Amino acid sequence: MFDRRNIRRIYLNITGKTKDFLLSDKSREFFVFLFFFFIAGGFWLLQTLNNDYEAEFSIPVRLRGVPNNTMITSEPVSELHIKVKDKGTVLLNYMLGKSFYPVSLDFSDYKAVDNHVRIYASQFEKKVLSQLNVSTRLLSMKPDTLEYIYATGMSKLVPVRLSGTVGAGRQYYLSDTIFKPDSVLAYAPEGVLDTITAAYTQPVKQENVSDTLRQQVSLLARRGVKFVPASIEMILPVDIYTENTVEVPLHGVNFPADKVLRAFPSKVQVTFQVGLSRFREITADDFHINVSYEELLRLGSDKYTVKLRNIPDGVKQVRFNPEQVDFLIEQISPSL
Repeated sequence: MFDRRNIRRIYLNITGKTKDFLLSDKSREFFVFLFFFFIAGGFWLLQTLNNDYEAEFSIPVRLRGVPNNTMITSEPVSELHIKVKDKGTVLLNYMLGKSFYPVSLDFSDYKAVDNHVRIYASQFEKKVLSQLNVSTRLLSMKPDTLEYIYATGMSKLVPVRLSGTVGAGRQYYLSDTIFKPDSVLAYAPEGVLDTITAAYTQPVKQENVSDTLRQQVSLLARRGVKFVPASIEMILPVDIYTENTVEVPLHGVNFPADKVLRAFPSKVQVTFQVGLSRFREITADDFHINVSYEELLRLGSDKYTVKLRNIPDGVKQVRFNPEQVDFLIEQISPSL
């Protein structure tokens, strides 16, 4: 650890040398030089800013006064990019102090037979020039045409569909895909509206998901179409696989009235994987091992390979023990 007396000695030494330097002749000469240097730099900057320069700025665009029964299906661009020329001092004022007001477009001022409005530069140029100094020259505007599409009272309800891929982690699976809401209103001109069958999400890509996923997802934009709402909540429930075993009897089907199936053993163990949330729902009654009389006649053998006609939803990796059973077609004596 440092000795406090040493620290005090070092501090006094440094402050003493600093004071000696500031009071010395060389120090005074340095500060005089620095003073005139800044004055010269200021005059140079003023002279430089007095020259003409070109610069680019952005001006917001807003569409106002849209009626309640009218849906804008393709918005105008959010900002104009203008290129101007003026003295550096004026341009510096734009950069540091002046904020541009949005170019407001009143919906009632523009009508179109095909619901597709185009507003050319000559129609909104005055709104831009009114915000510039008299000395400023407007060189260009991009875009030079503002356009938007609207629909009046035309809509229909369409289902939401997932776009993209979602993969569960090892031993996990996606038990469902839930959208809230599961349907949205699509607004578009009549000719376009007829072609819309669903609203797709923005592409989703998730891998190795091991827990229920919830996220807000925007719907995929389509020219001339607007979905309300424009985003939905996507819920992807994730479940973990577990294994279960049940005993299922073999049933003979399509047997003549005087014949019956005898299988050895009469039941087989069915082992399968199912989601933990459905573990208690899947029972032996959900599996049916039906053995057809015609199929046994075609075998030419007394061994039958066990198989399921249908697998319950949510069940995978099914296997049997034993995989083959011995069988006998027994003749039944008619009762007196």
